[in-house]
Amino acid sequence: MAERFLPCRVVLAVTSLDRGYLKDNHYDTVCVIDGSQVPEELKASFASRKDIDAAFENEICCFKSDALNCRVVYAPVGKLTDFDDVRRYAEAAGRALGRAIKAGAKQPVLAVPTNRDFAETELVTVLGALAALYVPLEFREDVPEKKQRFDQIGFYHPDSNKLSAIVKEAKAFEAGRLVARDIGGGDPERMAPPRVEKYLDDGVFDSNLIFKTVISNEAILLKEYPLFAAVNRAAASVPRHQGRLIFLEYKSNSPPKKTLILVGKGVTYDTGGADIKTGGAMAGMSRDKCGAAAVAGFMKVVEQMQPQGVHVIGVLCMVRNSVGEECYVSDEIITSRAGVRVRVKNTDAEGRMAMADALCQMKERVIAENMPDVHMFTIATLTGHAVLAVGNHSIVMDNGPARAAGHGLRLQEQAEKIGDPFEISILRKEDFDFHASECYGVDILQANSLPSSKTVRGHQMPAAFMMLSTGLDKHGLRSSRPIKYSHLDIAGSAGDLPDHPTGAPILALARTHLHS
Repeated sequence: MAERFLPCRVVLAVTSLDRGYLKDNHYDTVCVIDGSQVPEELKASFASRKDIDAAFENEICCFKSDALNCRVVYAPVGKLTDFDDVRRYAEAAGRALGRAIKAGAKQPVLAVPTNRDFAETELVTVLGALAALYVPLEFREDVPEKKQRFDQIGFYHPDSNKLSAIVKEAKAFEAGRLVARDIGGGDPERMAPPRVEKYLDDGVFDSNLIFKTVISNEAILLKEYPLFAAVNRAAASVPRHQGRLIFLEYKSNSPPKKTLILVGKGVTYDTGGADIKTGGAMAGMSRDKCGAAAVAGFMKVVEQMQPQGVHVIGVLCMVRNSVGEECYVSDEIITSRAGVRVRVKNTDAEGRMAMADALCQMKERVIAENMPDVHMFTIATLTGHAVLAVGNHSIVMDNGPARAAGHGLRLQEQAEKIGDPFEISILRKEDFDFHASECYGVDILQANSLPSSKTVRGHQMPAAFMMLSTGLDKHGLRSSRPIKYSHLDIAGSAGDLPDHPTGAPILALARTHLHS
């Protein structure tokens, strides 16, 4: 794996914490996060400090170990309650490395703990450490001498063979999350649609494993992706903002037994369009591309893992929802790729418009190519309602076939294990009725005129729209060709400024659909 997709050089596993080993390998700091699993060489110093400091188990501290002749950072995970989850370990690892940076560390070692209540504690700890070291793309490009927080990082665990396997998997996941953070966190110009294409062209993927095609021709977009083209209309007049549909495809060496199709919302900046965002609500809207960013990151994980018997397609719907004399407006009637006449009621409901036609095209391929065991996804920072409903978690909404297969529960279970949590919402008849046409000559309504946060069932209804506008509603359990489809709303979990993007829901999807 190229080191460019890791925040610094990662040592698979440190085999010893004795003084000579650390000195010979230039490690300068040992980080500990679990006071019940302190390395043998540090137990005496931990005991003496605990005796004199009642806050020792509750606050981050930094001190020198005479036994190891190096600094020690202790960031206690603390006492866990019935309502804590494995993310506490990722958070503690991040705090430990943040304190090590402040102390001047260049080559730290993190002691990786276990917890019998959380099967993936070690992996989540390592991922938490790597996430804390991310440096934004623009800063890496503009100030290359500061592109890494550490020269290298090592991980220590009593079982070095187990740890080597864990760190190997973590590196694959982190490569995907780094790509997602770069795209999702890039500012509106650095990651405008044409520059997302250029970023992906710059060696992100092994072209022997991931095949990429791009559609940018305005005439083709207007003819074949009319809902996307409506959102793109204003931006298309500015060359550096023109929209892109980016298709990424992976086929394993063995015949596919399973097909995954992921369509991501990539709104590089969302002004709200003609229904313009006001009152400061536009700030942070460069993060409205984190769904597409997650799709790109997931494809990077696929490239790293090279799963067998799986066919994976990712679609990045990269578009800027600009405002101006060319922008689409409410009351327009636009016929989707599926032939469904859609009346626009809110140009700030652009995410569903941007994804629908690509989703329809993928449905067409599923049928034409008779793809096996298909599961289709849309992934988007779609609604403020999702944030109100579940806070900083992702939401999964399954159609009939996906729900019958137990997908939401399985995704939630795997997500909980790896610290990328999901809540489940159920699509109801009311969500489809909401889009019923108000007048003759129109098939469905795109939205209402209110923000999703002021709309009852505001995060469920967009999933119904995408099914109605693409014809996926005709592929339910009782149809001749059932197709599993899930909509993932990551508005609450993707990460808001000033924090870095999280890379959600890459870990949960990979563990659910790629893990053997």
